[in-house]
Amino acid sequence: MISTLTRIFGIERLDQVEDAVQDAMVRALRLWPYQGEPDNPTAWLIQVAKNRMLDQLRRESRLTETTDEIEIPIGGEADTAFANEVHDDQLRMIFTCCHPLIPEDGQIALTLKTVGGFSVSEIARAFLARGPSVTKTIVRAKQRLREFEIKLEMPTPDKLPSRLESVLKVVYLMFNEGYSALEGEELVRTDLCHEAIRLGELLAGHPVAGAPKVHALAALLLFQAARLTARCDAAGELLLLSEQDRSLWDRAMIKRGLYQLRRSASGDEVSDYHLEAEIASCHTLAESFESTDWPRVLDCYEELLNRKPSPVVALNRIVALAKVRGVEAGLVELEQIAEDRTLRNYYPFYATRGELLREAGRNNEAIEYYRYAHNLTSSEPVRRFVMKRITDLSRER
Repeated sequence: MISTLTRIFGIERLDQVEDAVQDAMVRALRLWPYQGEPDNPTAWLIQVAKNRMLDQLRRESRLTETTDEIEIPIGGEADTAFANEVHDDQLRMIFTCCHPLIPEDGQIALTLKTVGGFSVSEIARAFLARGPSVTKTIVRAKQRLREFEIKLEMPTPDKLPSRLESVLKVVYLMFNEGYSALEGEELVRTDLCHEAIRLGELLAGHPVAGAPKVHALAALLLFQAARLTARCDAAGELLLLSEQDRSLWDRAMIKRGLYQLRRSASGDEVSDYHLEAEIASCHTLAESFESTDWPRVLDCYEELLNRKPSPVVALNRIVALAKVRGVEAGLVELEQIAEDRTLRNYYPFYATRGELLREAGRNNEAIEYYRYAHNLTSSEPVRRFVMKRITDLSRER
């Protein structure tokens, strides 16, 4: 709704559009329980919000011919055309929110607010920030839109590749934040994960924006999200991939992931998203943890590491290496990256080292590194998981 009305009334009136949409929602809550839901609820809401904007502009004596651009169509083929138009408006808004002149934190917050429909309090909760801080971030992002006169439009073909990178990065970060909550009681924030998937599939379905790497990102997110329901047990406690009940994985989502993965195979480019999607597919399509194609996973991580050396990628590669060449080989390579300063406060490094030491039967050392991990994480499910490992190993002494 916000995307469509912003196209009509201009990005400079984004705040007014948001208010008009809120008013339309309130009116629907008051009327629909008594009058019944209209045939096309979205069209009804947009028309009501549009009328409110027109009334406000008339009062301000700012009405122009373009503000009466559309009458919302209802019924039959008109509904389909309208739905397609709304999708296009959303894509324009995504690219606008992710404009490179807007800082990255502003891009994510503005995308969640205007495209995802998240409230300030929901965004603050998702990113463990204070509400006033999120509000300031969004206000600064909107100021950039006005200051640089950024238009609500799809980038031209010559600018699309560079602009697409920013959009994909925001979608990727949004999913990761939901998939691995770093603090608090929740292990997963499914609302962020599903919104990232929705945006990824929206981009992938566009005839111009839907490049192979977009399909690869969509496949990656779908494969990862298919396992969400099995990441915790009935008590909400963390389960490792090796401990998960694979019958709980979302088969319909895996099927959608395979469709996107096949679509990503067109063209000559092999992006980082392709490699990550293939790794995710190896995990998701394996009948059991033991039957995972670990050599292929290792190959993909080695290619990722060659493309963009990163201690986090190096750590993930070592996990795969330990499955292919043995725990001791993994421990040797962990020792080699231990001096990297960026890993000193990174709890997965210590948790991984603890796991490999446990598998090697070096329980006392494993407990030491589990304790490091426990002290470095603020995620309560992770803290409980690590503490259980410490308790179990202490009993085996």
